[in-house]
Amino acid sequence: MSGHPEETTVLVVDDEPDVADLYAYRLGDSYDVRVANDGETALDELDESVDVVLLDRRMPGLSGDEVLTTLREANYDCRVIMVTAVDPDVDIVDMAFDDYVCKPVGQEELLAAVEQQLTAKRYSDSVQALFRATSKMGVLRAERSLDDLENTEEYQRLEARIEELRAKNTELLDELDDFEAAFNAIDPTPPDGGQPEEVHL
Repeated sequence: MSGHPEETTVLVVDDEPDVADLYAYRLGDSYDVRVANDGETALDELDESVDVVLLDRRMPGLSGDEVLTTLREANYDCRVIMVTAVDPDVDIVDMAFDDYVCKPVGQEELLAAVEQQLTAKRYSDSVQALFRATSKMGVLRAERSLDDLENTEEYQRLEARIEELRAKNTELLDELDDFEAAFNAIDPTPPDGGQPEEVHL
């Protein structure tokens, strides 16, 4: 059960009503859940009370990527988890989401992803930025070979960003063993069904 207050609000955005309703059902015992089935409705539902957005990328009309850009430009203080069937590529390095979860998503993974983002909000902006960058690295390593990734400019920038953020937060990171364990606990499983590679903060 979540350790966060019941007034925590999650906005589920997916153009498949059955999928959106399933996520809402799975989260409903722990959070106040809103549902939107397109990007325009998602922006209408979005306000300062929303803590976490579960956002599908591929939607007709306003895409999830466009919704993400719009809400970041509007400076909404919410966590955004992309929950999508779109396989991640290095283009995600420059996207302003907090986590990326590939469908299909089980109940435990969904709840853990939301809880993890609520936990991340307790830390400084710099640590949150490190968490976002590390999450992207974990997602990409689960989907692409390291050799391929290291040959891309985007991944090289991501590695440099992580090292920069780790250097800024060395003392604090020494105290975050539990947070790192929580991150690795829901690190994406590789497509071959093997064990995910741990990515350290």
